[in-house]
Amino acid sequence: MPNILVADDHDLVRDTIAAYLAQQDDFKISTAPALPEAITLLAGQTPFDLAILDYNMPGMEGLAGVEAVAKEFPHIKVVLMSGIATPEVAQMAMSMGARGFLPKSATATSMVNAVRFVLSGERYFPFGFTSAPAPAAPESFQGLSAREMETLEHLCDGASNKEIARALSVAEVTVKLHVKNILSKLGVKNRTQAALKAKENGVY
Repeated sequence: MPNILVADDHDLVRDTIAAYLAQQDDFKISTAPALPEAITLLAGQTPFDLAILDYNMPGMEGLAGVEAVAKEFPHIKVVLMSGIATPEVAQMAMSMGARGFLPKSATATSMVNAVRFVLSGERYFPFGFTSAPAPAAPESFQGLSAREMETLEHLCDGASNKEIARALSVAEVTVKLHVKNILSKLGVKNRTQAALKAKENGVY
Protein backbone atom coordinates (compact mmCIF):
# COMPACT_ATOMS: atom_id res chain seq x y z
CA MET A 1 0.00 0.00 0.00
CA PRO A 2 1.69 3.24 -1.15
CA ASN A 3 2.25 5.86 1.54
CA ILE A 4 1.52 9.38 0.25
CA LEU A 5 2.17 12.71 1.95
CA VAL A 6 -0.01 15.69 1.01
CA ALA A 7 1.54 18.98 2.15
CA ASP A 8 -0.45 22.21 1.73
CA ASP A 9 -1.06 25.17 4.05
CA HIS A 10 -4.71 25.56 3.04
CA ASP A 11 -6.68 23.24 5.31
CA LEU A 12 -9.61 22.81 2.95
CA VAL A 13 -7.44 22.00 -0.07
CA ARG A 14 -5.18 19.67 1.88
CA ASP A 15 -7.99 17.81 3.63
CA THR A 16 -10.10 17.52 0.48
CA ILE A 17 -7.23 16.04 -1.54
CA ALA A 18 -6.25 13.73 1.32
CA ALA A 19 -9.82 12.54 1.79
CA TYR A 20 -10.28 11.82 -1.92
CA LEU A 21 -6.99 9.94 -2.23
CA ALA A 22 -7.76 8.01 0.95
CA GLN A 23 -10.89 6.66 -0.75
CA GLN A 24 -8.62 4.77 -3.12
CA ASP A 25 -8.19 1.40 -1.48
CA ASP A 26 -4.45 1.22 -2.19
CA PHE A 27 -3.39 4.64 -0.83
CA LYS A 28 -2.42 5.49 2.74
CA ILE A 29 -2.41 9.28 3.27
CA SER A 30 -0.59 11.57 5.72
CA THR A 31 -0.75 15.38 5.72
CA ALA A 32 1.38 18.38 6.66
CA PRO A 33 0.64 22.14 6.67
CA ALA A 34 4.14 23.35 5.75
CA LEU A 35 7.49 22.11 4.45
CA PRO A 36 9.25 21.75 7.84
CA GLU A 37 6.47 19.46 9.09
CA ALA A 38 6.55 17.58 5.79
CA ILE A 39 10.28 16.98 6.07
CA THR A 40 9.85 15.75 9.65
CA LEU A 41 7.30 13.20 8.47
CA LEU A 42 9.41 12.15 5.48
CA ALA A 43 12.39 11.58 7.76
CA GLY A 44 10.31 9.51 10.20
CA GLN A 45 9.60 5.82 10.35
CA THR A 46 6.86 5.77 7.72
CA PRO A 47 8.31 4.64 4.37
CA PHE A 48 6.76 7.26 2.08
CA ASP A 49 6.55 6.56 -1.64
CA LEU A 50 5.28 9.95 -2.80
CA ALA A 51 5.21 13.53 -1.51
CA ILE A 52 2.81 16.10 -3.00
CA LEU A 53 4.15 19.57 -2.16
CA ASP A 54 2.26 22.83 -2.58
CA TYR A 55 4.33 25.48 -4.35
CA ASN A 56 3.31 28.37 -2.07
CA MET A 57 3.19 26.79 1.39
CA PRO A 58 5.47 28.05 4.19
CA GLY A 59 9.05 26.86 3.98
CA MET A 60 9.07 26.14 0.24
CA GLU A 61 10.91 29.33 -0.78
CA GLY A 62 9.92 28.81 -4.38
CA LEU A 63 11.47 25.73 -5.92
CA ALA A 64 14.16 25.46 -3.27
CA GLY A 65 11.86 23.20 -1.27
CA VAL A 66 11.36 20.83 -4.17
CA GLU A 67 15.10 20.59 -4.76
CA ALA A 68 15.83 20.07 -1.07
CA VAL A 69 13.30 17.24 -0.66
CA ALA A 70 14.38 15.56 -3.91
CA LYS A 71 18.02 15.58 -2.81
CA GLU A 72 17.44 14.60 0.83
CA PHE A 73 14.95 11.84 0.01
CA PRO A 74 15.93 10.51 -3.43
CA HIS A 75 13.89 7.34 -2.86
CA ILE A 76 10.67 9.37 -2.49
CA LYS A 77 8.92 10.62 -5.61
CA VAL A 78 8.07 14.34 -5.44
CA VAL A 79 5.13 16.04 -7.16
CA LEU A 80 4.78 19.82 -7.18
CA MET A 81 1.21 21.10 -6.85
CA SER A 82 0.12 24.65 -7.62
CA GLY A 83 -2.74 26.79 -8.81
CA ILE A 84 -0.53 29.66 -10.01
CA ALA A 85 2.78 28.23 -11.21
CA THR A 86 3.67 28.98 -14.83
CA PRO A 87 4.74 26.29 -17.31
CA GLU A 88 8.32 27.54 -16.92
CA VAL A 89 8.19 27.04 -13.14
CA ALA A 90 6.68 23.58 -13.56
CA GLN A 91 9.36 22.57 -16.06
CA MET A 92 12.08 23.92 -13.79
CA ALA A 93 10.67 21.88 -10.90
CA MET A 94 10.92 18.76 -13.05
CA SER A 95 14.55 19.57 -13.82
CA MET A 96 15.22 19.90 -10.08
CA GLY A 97 14.02 16.41 -9.28
CA ALA A 98 10.23 16.57 -9.22
CA ARG A 99 8.61 13.59 -10.89
CA GLY A 100 5.41 15.41 -11.70
CA PHE A 101 3.45 18.64 -11.72
CA LEU A 102 -0.19 18.77 -10.65
CA PRO A 103 -2.30 21.89 -11.32
CA LYS A 104 -4.92 22.55 -8.65
CA SER A 105 -7.38 22.97 -11.49
CA ALA A 106 -7.03 19.27 -12.33
CA THR A 107 -10.08 17.05 -11.93
CA ALA A 108 -10.19 14.48 -9.15
CA THR A 109 -9.83 11.68 -11.69
CA SER A 110 -6.81 13.36 -13.30
CA MET A 111 -5.23 13.79 -9.87
CA VAL A 112 -5.59 10.10 -9.06
CA ASN A 113 -4.27 9.12 -12.48
CA ALA A 114 -1.29 11.46 -12.05
CA VAL A 115 -0.50 9.91 -8.67
CA ARG A 116 -0.72 6.41 -10.12
CA PHE A 117 1.50 7.35 -13.07
CA VAL A 118 4.21 8.79 -10.84
CA LEU A 119 4.05 5.83 -8.45
CA SER A 120 4.47 3.49 -11.43
CA GLY A 121 7.73 5.21 -12.33
CA GLU A 122 6.55 7.71 -14.92
CA ARG A 123 6.93 11.48 -15.00
CA TYR A 124 3.63 13.38 -15.09
CA PHE A 125 3.31 16.73 -16.85
CA PRO A 126 -0.20 17.80 -17.94
CA PHE A 127 -0.75 17.67 -21.68
CA GLY A 128 -1.14 21.18 -23.04
CA PHE A 129 0.43 22.83 -19.97
CA THR A 130 3.31 24.37 -21.85
CA SER A 131 4.59 27.77 -22.83
CA ALA A 132 4.65 26.78 -26.49
CA PRO A 133 1.52 26.11 -28.54
CA ALA A 134 0.77 22.42 -28.90
CA PRO A 135 0.53 20.96 -32.39
CA ALA A 136 -2.98 21.16 -33.75
CA ALA A 137 -5.07 18.02 -33.24
CA PRO A 138 -8.74 17.19 -33.69
CA GLU A 139 -10.72 18.52 -30.74
CA SER A 140 -11.73 15.06 -29.52
CA PHE A 141 -8.06 14.10 -29.14
CA GLN A 142 -6.84 17.22 -27.32
CA GLY A 143 -7.78 15.80 -23.93
CA LEU A 144 -5.26 12.98 -24.24
CA SER A 145 -1.96 13.25 -22.40
CA ALA A 146 1.32 12.96 -24.29
CA ARG A 147 1.79 9.41 -23.00
CA GLU A 148 -1.77 8.49 -23.95
CA MET A 149 -1.11 9.78 -27.47
CA GLU A 150 1.98 7.57 -27.64
CA THR A 151 -0.09 4.61 -26.45
CA LEU A 152 -2.75 5.38 -29.05
CA GLU A 153 -0.12 5.38 -31.78
CA HIS A 154 0.87 1.85 -30.78
CA LEU A 155 -2.80 0.83 -30.66
CA CYS A 156 -3.07 1.98 -34.26
CA ASP A 157 -0.21 -0.38 -35.09
CA GLY A 158 -2.13 -3.26 -33.49
CA ALA A 159 0.32 -3.70 -30.59
CA SER A 160 -0.69 -5.61 -27.47
CA ASN A 161 -0.46 -4.13 -23.97
CA LYS A 162 2.68 -6.14 -23.34
CA GLU A 163 4.29 -4.87 -26.55
CA ILE A 164 3.32 -1.28 -25.74
CA ALA A 165 4.73 -1.61 -22.21
CA ARG A 166 8.02 -2.85 -23.66
CA ALA A 167 8.14 -0.04 -26.23
CA LEU A 168 7.41 2.70 -23.68
CA SER A 169 9.49 1.12 -20.88
CA VAL A 170 6.57 1.12 -18.43
CA ALA A 171 4.64 -1.54 -16.53
CA GLU A 172 1.86 -3.38 -18.35
CA VAL A 173 -0.62 -2.24 -15.68
CA THR A 174 0.25 1.36 -16.60
CA VAL A 175 -0.52 0.67 -20.25
CA LYS A 176 -3.90 -0.78 -19.23
CA LEU A 177 -4.63 2.46 -17.37
CA HIS A 178 -3.63 4.52 -20.42
CA VAL A 179 -5.88 2.44 -22.67
CA LYS A 180 -8.79 2.76 -20.25
CA ASN A 181 -8.37 6.55 -20.20
CA ILE A 182 -8.11 6.69 -24.00
CA LEU A 183 -11.35 4.77 -24.48
CA SER A 184 -13.13 6.99 -21.96
CA LYS A 185 -11.86 10.27 -23.40
CA LEU A 186 -12.59 9.29 -26.99
CA GLY A 187 -16.00 7.86 -26.15
CA VAL A 188 -15.32 4.48 -27.74
CA LYS A 189 -15.89 0.95 -26.47
CA ASN A 190 -12.66 -0.83 -27.37
CA ARG A 191 -9.12 -0.37 -28.66
CA THR A 192 -10.12 -1.20 -32.25
CA GLN A 193 -12.64 1.64 -32.28
CA ALA A 194 -10.01 3.97 -30.77
CA ALA A 195 -7.54 3.08 -33.53
CA LEU A 196 -10.16 3.53 -36.23
CA LYS A 197 -11.18 6.93 -34.86
CA ALA A 198 -7.54 8.06 -34.79
CA LYS A 199 -6.98 6.95 -38.38
CA GLU A 200 -10.26 8.47 -39.62
CA ASN A 201 -9.23 11.82 -38.10
CA GLY A 202 -5.74 11.65 -39.56
CA VAL A 203 -4.06 11.55 -36.15
CA TYR A 204 -1.94 8.51 -37.09
